[in-house]
Amino acid sequence: MVKRGLIVGRFQPFHKGHLHAVKRVLEEVDEIIIVVGSAQYSHRLDNPFTAGERLLMIRRALQEAEIPASKFWLIPVPDLHVHMLWVSHVVGYTPRFHVVYTNEPLTRRLFEEAGFEVKPIPFHKRRVYSATEIRSRILAGKKWESLVPRVVAETIKEFGGVNRIRDLAKTDKA
Repeated sequence: MVKRGLIVGRFQPFHKGHLHAVKRVLEEVDEIIIVVGSAQYSHRLDNPFTAGERLLMIRRALQEAEIPASKFWLIPVPDLHVHMLWVSHVVGYTPRFHVVYTNEPLTRRLFEEAGFEVKPIPFHKRRVYSATEIRSRILAGKKWESLVPRVVAETIKEFGGVNRIRDLAKTDKA
């Protein structure tokens, strides 16, 4: 039997801490399901990238890290905003999984209450590798590229993500 683990995140953007978590989870399971949450949101300062852009970032980063495509699933899942239905919503979008990896308290509680085994994800330099920090650095014109895998920085630049974040900040102030 194939043992699958599941992680949920917005990945706005996918950074080196996320990559470290994926590698650690793959030490315990055969396959990992990466749920790209809040899939319906984009072009907002806290969710600047589309689901498709995030999927592309993650796929390219995992390929660059030489993680075989047979080891991961990338699945966009829109938010439901109804806690009592959210776990079944995720289950409906994904292949069967055996363990959930999360550090988010509500996610942990909801999956535990639904009967799933839940394990924490080992943080890797959490204060350094943070999507909020990366977006803040982009806004401030500071160096951010070292916080993400090389191909993620290239991908963000490829679709104009830096200018998008800066434009969204102007819109939020208006």
